[in-house]
Amino acid sequence: MPQEVILLKLGEIALKGLNRKSFEDVLLKNIRRRLQSAGAFSVSSRQSTVYVVPEEESADLDLAEERVSQVFGVVGYVRAGVCEKDLDAICARAASYLEEPLEEASTFKVECKRSDKKFPYKSPEISAEVGHALLERFPHLQVDVHNPDLTVRVEVRERYAFVHGEVKPGAGGIPVGTGGKAAVLISGGLDSPVAAWRMARRGVELTAVHFASPPYTSELAREKVKRLLRRVARYAGRIKFITVNFTHLQEEIRDKCPSELSTVILRRFMLRAAERVARDEGCAALITGESLGQVASQTLQAIACTDAVATLPVFRPLIGSDKAEIVKTAYQIDTYDISIEPFEDCCTIFTPKHPRTKPILHFVEAGEQAIDGEALLEESLETLETEWVYPD
Repeated sequence: MPQEVILLKLGEIALKGLNRKSFEDVLLKNIRRRLQSAGAFSVSSRQSTVYVVPEEESADLDLAEERVSQVFGVVGYVRAGVCEKDLDAICARAASYLEEPLEEASTFKVECKRSDKKFPYKSPEISAEVGHALLERFPHLQVDVHNPDLTVRVEVRERYAFVHGEVKPGAGGIPVGTGGKAAVLISGGLDSPVAAWRMARRGVELTAVHFASPPYTSELAREKVKRLLRRVARYAGRIKFITVNFTHLQEEIRDKCPSELSTVILRRFMLRAAERVARDEGCAALITGESLGQVASQTLQAIACTDAVATLPVFRPLIGSDKAEIVKTAYQIDTYDISIEPFEDCCTIFTPKHPRTKPILHFVEAGEQAIDGEALLEESLETLETEWVYPD
């Protein structure tokens, strides 16, 4: 019998009806993959709970806890002490396993969940007995059922009983791989990594497309994007990272296209390129980090002009978010410090002084005729560099 396990609580997956097992199978596969470097663990699912059980003494429970906290599909997690399904054993295990937090608390209560209905004691009886035993063992404690310092939780399940404290919030969402596959246009800024994270949280497997313009953008800027993807990959799993060289195309746009429309024209070519890459990679949609009204290329009119060249759906998970909300999420997923590093990216070079904020589609299309866009696009797509990015 293991002495300590990690219990993972499922949220949205429990509502999937006949499709539930397929979601659970993907979730278990994702958890096992994330735990590989933490040691030997068995991972199984019963009654809307995933059991992460160490199979050898060298298994690192601290690292395992950190890893499972970042797996999409897990709504909550907690480390729990294990004991036999015996009332005296449960009382003793609660006192020993939670000794430190019980010593620090002034008030407590006990809550019990009895999944095994054959167990001879009902939940209120178990809670009362455990509470009585803890009051005897820790005489400084008082019971407070409304606002306790510590809630002692007991779960009586099919094979063992478990005792633990508060369940910590997990990453939520649904398992990566259950929501299809999409290509995210990734830059080194704040927005696109957050957009990627939000779509991965909805089960989307990510392919990242990055546009570079050497020598105007440096290899350090590309490495910055890789570091951002490693942070996103903590939640999303490995990400295919594809870099497209846009130097010649951007120079042609700068030299020959109307300056005030150059940003929108560039965005249209990025979308064209990303869509071709996406189709080759089996992706069913594109993802961008645009937020309505944030910059000149993100007005309703500019977005409409950009989307006119796309045939795949374009998802913009940040479209209604303000900068403060995006920054808050960037802190949460640990990308903020990298995003603010001062490296130029493809989107910020050759920025016109007076971009058109309300471009009209037929003028944009006419402005594109100044360059051989198709040939330049083919030239860029011949420069693809591809590698896999794994969680750091």
